[in-house]
Amino acid sequence: MQQKKSWLLPEGIEEVLPEDAKRLENLRSDILSVFKRWGYQLVITPFIDFLDSLLTGSGHDLDLQTFKLTDQLSGEMLGIRADMTPQVARIDAHNLKHAWPTRLCYTGTVLHTVGDALEKSRSPMQIGAELYGHNGLESDLEIIQLMLEMLAISGIQHVHIDLGHVGIYRALCRQAELSKMQETSLFDILQRKAKSELQVFVQELVIDEQLKQFLLVLPELNGGRETLIRARDVLSKADETVNKSLQELSLLADRLAVEFPLLPISFDLAELRGYHYHTGIVFAAFVSSVGREIARGGRYDNIGAVFGRARPATGFSADLKVLSELNPSENKELAELIFAPAVNDSTLSEAVRNLRAAGRCVVQELPGQSGDYLAMGCTAVLEKNNKDWIVKALA
Repeated sequence: MQQKKSWLLPEGIEEVLPEDAKRLENLRSDILSVFKRWGYQLVITPFIDFLDSLLTGSGHDLDLQTFKLTDQLSGEMLGIRADMTPQVARIDAHNLKHAWPTRLCYTGTVLHTVGDALEKSRSPMQIGAELYGHNGLESDLEIIQLMLEMLAISGIQHVHIDLGHVGIYRALCRQAELSKMQETSLFDILQRKAKSELQVFVQELVIDEQLKQFLLVLPELNGGRETLIRARDVLSKADETVNKSLQELSLLADRLAVEFPLLPISFDLAELRGYHYHTGIVFAAFVSSVGREIARGGRYDNIGAVFGRARPATGFSADLKVLSELNPSENKELAELIFAPAVNDSTLSEAVRNLRAAGRCVVQELPGQSGDYLAMGCTAVLEKNNKDWIVKALA
């Protein structure tokens, strides 16, 4: 039997080589510095956790995306995190228990059983921020502003924002008195944007004809600010929650337009990102060169309930790998690398220590090694001048 090549990796699992790793780490550090300046504190969540905790408030999709195994110590089902948001919610609800608004941020690799249709990686590097303890429009605005700041520091230009509100869909389902199974089926059809299937599904429902029209019009309610005007018109007889949700979207868009006058904003009332745990406004950032969102988030006020504290919450996340790939020219300049010869000299050792302490990069030659300083990509060498070792730049 042919032996499997030991250097192969599982499909969708990648190694990150030095140049890309440097770019990723620099970007990670820059983004976390921005989060820190906004008052967001870093937390580190476990890579593996009890399955119930990982799937708190989530739906079928995240369940399917989670690798599962049995804990040999407790016999409990464990999972490898596919999304860090529930874990961060647990930290706020169970560990910190602050009465005031809590701002947390996080970063780390998550693992998916299957890759996204457009993004084949199964090991995204998730980075994000969450704001707990405030249910006003101001916290939604702050989170979106911070997301845009993150994209700006990543060097990503020509971003546009898509806004939605899961409260509209929830209110219409409640008004139509749909069962959980019917609600889930309708959700699936809307996400696939299967209009002909939607027609058949809605016509078979035993509900008021006006409610049928409300559900059928949802996929058509997308576009610019005119979308909200049309929605208020065609959904005027819907549950009062629908009108309230539309007002929230309008106010948020107005505030964003003041803060970011050139930011393109669109609306999609049938886009239900994170529907299973989001409760209000949802949003996503797009660029024309990528066929999917590059960052996403929204309000999820009930996710902490299972941990003993259902505080209001809003947040966003992104894949650090995707952000880095969108600006590959970043940090491409040749970094300084000083070559120190393999000489047994205490003054050389002292010079190397001083350079490294000053933040400069020095690589020490090893006796008998292959490859000289040019092959190693060095930009300077240490040379002895009388009793001192000096850095000499290479041409």
